[in-house]
Amino acid sequence: MAFRLSDEHRAIRDAVREFGENEIVPVAEEHDREGTYPEALRKKAAEYDFVAPNIPIEYDGAGMDKLASTIVTEELWRADPGIGSAVGSAGFGTDMIVEFGDGWMKERWLPRIANGESASCSMISEPAHGSNVAGIETVAEKDGDEYVLNGNKMWITNGTVADVGVAMAKTSPGEGHRGITAFLVPMDADGVSTEKIDNKLGIRASDLAEVILDGVHVPAENVIGEVDQGFYQLMEFFASGRTSVAAQAVGAAQGALDAALVYAQEREQFDQPIAEFQAIQHKLAEMATNVEAARSLTYRAATQVEEGNQEIAARFSSMAKLFASEHAVDVADEAIQVHGGAGYVTDYPAERYYRDARITKIYEGTSEIQKNIIADQLL
Repeated sequence: MAFRLSDEHRAIRDAVREFGENEIVPVAEEHDREGTYPEALRKKAAEYDFVAPNIPIEYDGAGMDKLASTIVTEELWRADPGIGSAVGSAGFGTDMIVEFGDGWMKERWLPRIANGESASCSMISEPAHGSNVAGIETVAEKDGDEYVLNGNKMWITNGTVADVGVAMAKTSPGEGHRGITAFLVPMDADGVSTEKIDNKLGIRASDLAEVILDGVHVPAENVIGEVDQGFYQLMEFFASGRTSVAAQAVGAAQGALDAALVYAQEREQFDQPIAEFQAIQHKLAEMATNVEAARSLTYRAATQVEEGNQEIAARFSSMAKLFASEHAVDVADEAIQVHGGAGYVTDYPAERYYRDARITKIYEGTSEIQKNIIADQLL
């Protein structure tokens, strides 16, 4: 299947790329070194509709289709994966609110997130449960016209900076995946506490935290969708989430390739740029081929997600995430090799892309999980 971007898609790509080059690249090394969250950049990105572009126009969002959102993610990560993650994740959980939330939830929170005033988070993973969502131990017990939430959430992006979160909890603990409910949780509610995780290998500008829910009371109206239907609601976004991570991987790989191309033409050995040596040319050729193949597969997945072909989208999103993430790490590794010793230090961005790309093989389902999904559909 061939992909031809529309004029609108190309304009979005050009706009995000310009934003990345002018606003993100100059401060990327500093935010990575200091591990600081780029709140000012997030707010500035919101002015251009780069934050939560999935939010509908009626709630001050851009209402972009999945391919456009994929392009935004790719270009943000091309500029810098850490800041790209911080900007791109500011709307985590909004898909659930858009699709299943009540009107008041949408009106209260979606404009604030789209405008950059607030960030959101999605609280699913726990210390003992990552890929096995059905095994989560956080519980929500009914107490009159409220629910009381207790549990620990781990690896929560935006945990310490979000104003609101979508938390998955067991309302029927003995029912496995059939007993999970999604809740809208204000992050300043009594009983919510967070602890920042700052000893990360990569994407250091992106906020990550453990979130503890200790007797958190939320009104029954904060149930998103239907009680005990949270897992099934969540399933509708698996393909979209995996496609987004594939886009992140493509962006990181392209950034690493760009860095290698620049360095290869500047660095001279034996009185000529190293780009003139066939060994380097072959590396660059293979890197570029893998990036383009990953991009094509990712765009195809995005198209299937947009068309609503859930079974096909599930297969292609897993293929895209698997291929793009594995090759992003390979491309970034080769970028370091092109740089030689200079690639092993922070003077150049190559080592940062290498560290940052590695996460794409882990979250939203590890590479091993993606292989299981693909194989299940083949057999």
